[in-house]
Amino acid sequence: MAEAMHGQVVAGAATVEPTGFAIDSRTLTPGQAFFAIVAERNGHAFAADAVRAGASVVVISEDLEAATLAPATVVRVADTTRALQDLARAVRRRAGTRVVAITGSAGKTTTKEATATFLEAVGRVVRNQGNFNNHLGLPLSLLELRHGAELAVMELGMNHAGEIHTLVGIAEPDVRVWTNVGDAHIGHFGTPEAIAAAKAEIMDGAGPGSLLVANADDPRVMAHAARFAGQVVTFGLRDGATVRATAVVDLGLEGMQATLACAQGTATLRIPLLGRGNLSNVLAAAAVAVSMGVPVAAIAERARLLRPARRRGEVHVLRRGVTVVDDSYNSSPTALMRALETLALERHAHRRVAVLGEMLELGERSVPLHEACGRTAAAAGLGLLVTVGGAPARALGTAAVSAGLELDSVRHLETSVEAATVVDGLVQPGDVVLVKGSRGTRTDVIVDRLLEVGG
Repeated sequence: MAEAMHGQVVAGAATVEPTGFAIDSRTLTPGQAFFAIVAERNGHAFAADAVRAGASVVVISEDLEAATLAPATVVRVADTTRALQDLARAVRRRAGTRVVAITGSAGKTTTKEATATFLEAVGRVVRNQGNFNNHLGLPLSLLELRHGAELAVMELGMNHAGEIHTLVGIAEPDVRVWTNVGDAHIGHFGTPEAIAAAKAEIMDGAGPGSLLVANADDPRVMAHAARFAGQVVTFGLRDGATVRATAVVDLGLEGMQATLACAQGTATLRIPLLGRGNLSNVLAAAAVAVSMGVPVAAIAERARLLRPARRRGEVHVLRRGVTVVDDSYNSSPTALMRALETLALERHAHRRVAVLGEMLELGERSVPLHEACGRTAAAAGLGLLVTVGGAPARALGTAAVSAGLELDSVRHLETSVEAATVVDGLVQPGDVVLVKGSRGTRTDVIVDRLLEVGG
């Protein structure tokens, strides 16, 4: 370990074998190695706490009194974050696992889960859990490869240019998946083209043996895919896509149905996930799967087993006859418009209700992007629209009224805590209620209130 991290054992036994790896002393379990990461909080301040919790190894980059860390083995490195990444890369290389890396503006987690589900037909799969998709979470996930999985499916997230490049350098993927280019984090980039350029880092370091799975329906993705050094497989609804969906039927809250067509054969896909955005995510996963030897029939069979990740389109039917679509994990203009278009197709609702939190990290384009979503909300035929947050969220409601929504059908609240009580009093039996917003807006509080009162 010390050699892989370009470090040195400075105290304790050099033969100890940690049971796992942690960067938080509060969640560390006995026997794990603790990395004192220097970030907003300096992990060196918690190294002694980690030892008291049972850490067998402590990795540090600052001068700490060795006696305070006994009996743990202490490894000194130049940079603890870099050491964690270097160790993960070394484990990834030694394991010989085939690695799939997924990026995109929306749908990464759903694509990851679907890909892992399909690949489990041909081998043991490791995937990163939750939102472990950044410069710390990815290496922690890759360290699980030491247990011998044949396949790994890793989601790569980013907020700024250069971050995907770093993650690709750690994961060294065999297969790279690019789902789409949207407007998430556009406040950091300025234009969709700049976002596309940052996402295109998924192609960095590829060789002739690498595979890129690219969205044929996204022209920004395809413009960059043309210069990929390896093989390109495409997915989508467009004619000519390598893996294509035809005969698409929207089943409302029951999901989607389509015919999957590719060189390996055809099959009917029944997907219990909402909307065409999720159909695209499943097509991306299917393109990976067929490229790695999964039969088309097995993909169709396993597609029925898919379930939305927590707070990413979960459907809850309450005792009082209200249906809640919990999409409160995060939001962006493109994803919100897709969700509203899906809600518009629900024909069995007494009313279509949308509770929409302010979308963050949109910069100077925040108000016009919220207004565009307001116009989509009006087109969705809502019976009630509740907006939550600051001026951009209020602008969404105003734009919806300008586009034809009745004024008395729109309410605005400053916080999700306020909105939780108000929304609970407004919903009626038979309503289908979409709740969506950026994590910082905390629209999950509204969902929890609805479930608590009417679950």
